[in-house]
Amino acid sequence: MTSAVDSSAGDAESSLPWELDDIVTGLRQARHQWRLSQGRAQEAGLRELPSPDALRAIMTQLCGALFPMRLGPHDLREAYEDFYIGHTLSSALTALRAQASLEIRYLARLQGQRIGREEANQQATRLVQQFAVQLPRLREILDTDVLAAYQGDPAARSVDEVLLCYPGVLAIIHHRIAHALYSLDVPILARMISEDAHSATGIDIHPGAQIGSGFFIDHGTGVVIGETCVIGEHVRLYQAVTLGAVRFPADENGQLKKGQPRHPVVEDDVVIYAGATLLGRITIGKGSTIGGNVWLTQSVPPNSQVTQAGLRNASAPV
Repeated sequence: MTSAVDSSAGDAESSLPWELDDIVTGLRQARHQWRLSQGRAQEAGLRELPSPDALRAIMTQLCGALFPMRLGPHDLREAYEDFYIGHTLSSALTALRAQASLEIRYLARLQGQRIGREEANQQATRLVQQFAVQLPRLREILDTDVLAAYQGDPAARSVDEVLLCYPGVLAIIHHRIAHALYSLDVPILARMISEDAHSATGIDIHPGAQIGSGFFIDHGTGVVIGETCVIGEHVRLYQAVTLGAVRFPADENGQLKKGQPRHPVVEDDVVIYAGATLLGRITIGKGSTIGGNVWLTQSVPPNSQVTQAGLRNASAPV
């Protein structure tokens, strides 16, 4: 029996001027054509790719497990930290396994292979196990990042303020987790996590970038760090810094070569000021300072000081 509410809702929908049946049919045809062009045949109509919403929920849980009394639930008490962390990690890692299984099957299909759900789940279980054992070390490294932000910014009143408020810290938390997953060969999950932080902070760190401990991005908006960057320990960047590629080599068919080292190597104890652009596989020597708005496409030795006026000895003040 149809209720009066259902009937009125149906009448209202039928009176809409949108021609929804035609639009839905057109969208179905467009999806079908795209899937044919990509060689896709979804199994029993199941989801093929990881879910952005699921990844966001997982990241919220992982951040809470890493920093329970600051990024965990507002009513958490210290006496219950371990219980909360265990329960939260169980949920987060189980959900992560499901998302990793989807990516494993998807990547296999791209390579012309077919993997059953059971095999993909087994691979995903091993992958998440390898990820999970890294979490204590990730927490230790993130503590050095938080300290670097506190010690490097005279406006910071406490390490708690830094963790709760600084976009650079949010970006590096996401990057540490994303990089661990990238290293375990689930690049889509990793990229989704890094791009979520990018959207929230304006800081674009590719999950492939290798970043040492004690890393600090001050202000942060507009920072770009490319896939093959290698950054040492105790490095500080300011807003609008780009560590990018100077060119994109192509193969004999004109397709861009993937995975080639094409971004800068930044050694320990380097400071790069706002607006600087460093391009190509150059090396910035240990202890160097790169001034604001510098455009640099060549390596510099340790303890260099580079400004728009030219290369000077590191003893000269900026």
